Amino acid sequence: MSDKLVRTRYAPSPTGFMHVGNLRTALYEYLVAKSQGGKFILRIEDTDRERLVAGAVDFIYNTLRLAGLQHDEGPDIGGGFGPYVQSERKDMYLPYAEQLIREGKAYRCFCSKERLEKLQSETVGGGYDRHCRDLPQEEIDKNLADGVPYVIRQKMPVEGSTTFSDAVFGDITVENSELQDQILIKTDGYPTYNFANVIDDHTMGITHVVRGSEYLSSTPKYNLLYEAFGWEIPTYIHLPLIMGKDADGNVSKLSKRHGATGFYDLIDDGYLPQAIINYIALLGWCPKDNQEIFTLAELEKAFAIDGISKSPSVFDYDKLTWFNGEYIKAMTPEAFTEVAMPYYKEVFGDREMPWDKLAEILQKRVTKLTQIPDILDFFAALPEYDKSLFVNKKSKTNLDNAPVVLREAYERLKALPVWDNPSIHDCLIGMAKEKELKNGTVMWPVRIAAAGKTVTPGGAVEILDILGREEALQRLALGLEKLG
Repeated sequence: MSDKLVRTRYAPSPTGFMHVGNLRTALYEYLVAKSQGGKFILRIEDTDRERLVAGAVDFIYNTLRLAGLQHDEGPDIGGGFGPYVQSERKDMYLPYAEQLIREGKAYRCFCSKERLEKLQSETVGGGYDRHCRDLPQEEIDKNLADGVPYVIRQKMPVEGSTTFSDAVFGDITVENSELQDQILIKTDGYPTYNFANVIDDHTMGITHVVRGSEYLSSTPKYNLLYEAFGWEIPTYIHLPLIMGKDADGNVSKLSKRHGATGFYDLIDDGYLPQAIINYIALLGWCPKDNQEIFTLAELEKAFAIDGISKSPSVFDYDKLTWFNGEYIKAMTPEAFTEVAMPYYKEVFGDREMPWDKLAEILQKRVTKLTQIPDILDFFAALPEYDKSLFVNKKSKTNLDNAPVVLREAYERLKALPVWDNPSIHDCLIGMAKEKELKNGTVMWPVRIAAAGKTVTPGGAVEILDILGREEALQRLALGLEKLG
């Protein structure tokens, strides 16, 4: 298939939120296509009418947009292989099933629900006994004339074995005796998931099918359909499972008990979409060198199918947090301010702040955007604090020297003609030099009085600058009161 234009498809069902496993499938579909100059197609598989969730289609569009995975064809933009919504294609499946009946490769099964349930309870494994596989034509005609409901089943080979090749797992062989005569068309006229999938993939020219390794066992069913029609079989790429680490250190399939597992849940947790995509790309795929940070454009160039692993990957939230911190550090101050603004509003409401200065102190310290409100809360309101915070062994401050140092700093700062970072810095460093004190002995009491907490983004100088003259001096005066 190397001479063919590579075409992959992401075919989600609009049944709810996008789990990281689905997102990784979409990402790999995208990368398989883009790394080979191919096309990435979006198809909505909505034939499971009972599980449809209102608004889920918009959710799919928004997720792909946020993730940066722009499809080349789809329901919203069209293309030459539409319709791209499965329910709008419903009239095309039955003729294909009837073609197989005419060719002796499929048959109508008139078994009642009661007979099938009885069979299931009485048979080991609950398999279908192929009761209708060789019905006489007159019986078939009579059932059709009487309007007896039926499904269409494929005649599976009963002897030998079926082998298929997977780009990740290699050749896999299944004994045909293990395969049941699968249903292609249900009694309501709708196709089964497997049948619709094969018809859609073939008629849309899909060359590479990417899906989770949990679908490995159903691949022979797909292959036997392709063979029944005499169609070219696509390249299969089955992805390893994504696991989560349990509290006891063991791993199991990733689920909500491990943490956020949905794309939007992770964003709500303070992760950037680009960092999530970068991290998910490395869950099951290994680049040829040791590079870890990739833009989507870089992934498109570096991705290769032979780098996909057979082994399950463990979703490591600490590693994702590290990635996120690196992405935050690399942002422009303007871009950071834009993503941080919802969190700023939690602290400051509509109050205007020196956003560039906040970006400067936050970007190198924040690893998740959700940390911002807790880090900045003291800027909005001075917290209640105990005077014992003024004592710091490393800075050589105690309750005797802290009030003296703070009083001197207060008077000098009050006299400053210009209130900005360099002026505040020179004022306090100059005082330390003049009084022959360690810089920390001057800075610590000032920082405690200004912030009311020991851990802050930025030091005393940055905090005073951001607070502004009036608020800063007011807080230092309150500190002096507290020290008596």
